[in-house]
Amino acid sequence: MRRVGILTSGGDCQGLNAAIRGLGKSLLNEFGKDITIYGIEDGYRGLIEGNYHKMTSHDFSGIINLGGTILGTSRQPFKLMRIADENSGDKVQNMKDNYKKMKLDCLVVLGGNGTHKTANLLSEEGLHIVTLPKTIDNDIWGTDITFGFQSAVDVAANVLDCIHTTATSHGRIFIIEIMGHKVGWLTLFAGIAGSADAILLPEIPYSIESIAKMIERRSKAGKRFSILAVAEGAISQEEAKLSKKELKAKRAGENYPSVSYRLAKELENATGHEIRVTVPGHIQRGGSPCPFDRVLATRFGAAAAQLIKQKKYGYMVAMRNHVIVPVPLKEVAGKLKSVPNECKIIQTARDIGICFGD
Repeated sequence: MRRVGILTSGGDCQGLNAAIRGLGKSLLNEFGKDITIYGIEDGYRGLIEGNYHKMTSHDFSGIINLGGTILGTSRQPFKLMRIADENSGDKVQNMKDNYKKMKLDCLVVLGGNGTHKTANLLSEEGLHIVTLPKTIDNDIWGTDITFGFQSAVDVAANVLDCIHTTATSHGRIFIIEIMGHKVGWLTLFAGIAGSADAILLPEIPYSIESIAKMIERRSKAGKRFSILAVAEGAISQEEAKLSKKELKAKRAGENYPSVSYRLAKELENATGHEIRVTVPGHIQRGGSPCPFDRVLATRFGAAAAQLIKQKKYGYMVAMRNHVIVPVPLKEVAGKLKSVPNECKIIQTARDIGICFGD
């Protein structure tokens, strides 16, 4: 009898249920009655506190198009995993104890960067772990793409499409703030797909002067509007010179909800144009997964089941050059896949005249 646990951790995204379904159906088809599957509730918190339930074939039906996660999720910061508190005590020991209580042969973890660091920690502690890469940010090292990313691109690009009509009508400049604190993959893809005139990424510090010149060039060319796709983690060239501590202090002293509102004020002062800000926020994580993500998540789930069959633990299922492959967890944990400046898609964007503010 094989026993497998499943948990989803960190921020939710489209495709989690499709991945759960792909894994569950593949395990049931492979092992039949010789498999017990436990759904662990609310991410690592459920593993810490011992909240889980047995899953049946019915749990994996009718969920491929369902957003969110049927198992629930939570954010459990990796840096606090080794710190005992009055509610949970020794979190790592609790997770190990509940793993043993369920008599698991393997724990399958669906999550992003922080989730993978904890998954690797548990693997180093001797637990059998397999992971699936999910995040709208597409910033997990070792895989070309994560599930949830394409769905979020679709949502953000649709926002840009909708803004174009009102921007054209009023002759305004619009800033669309897109999710992405540390990396800009989502903003880059959505910005190109949504025909943004400027794309500002955390990896490419911007200058107000460069963006203002772009706006003025468009204005002189008879273009009544401009659209800026701005990652929530975008920073100016001046801010890029500051330490993390200095940048945090600078931001704390500013009375702006986010980078986009500060940018809007600075551009109004520099250009004299009226500027509006739109922040789609968590709708980029919500709703049904697009067909691409449904297929990708299903493939990842089925591949995880095959690793379990082979008793091949300590791996993340990844996509490389359109092929599903296992990547050692120890190579993934703690690494971030940023947008390289020499990225070909950035060059494509530059070739068609998109401004990156540098």
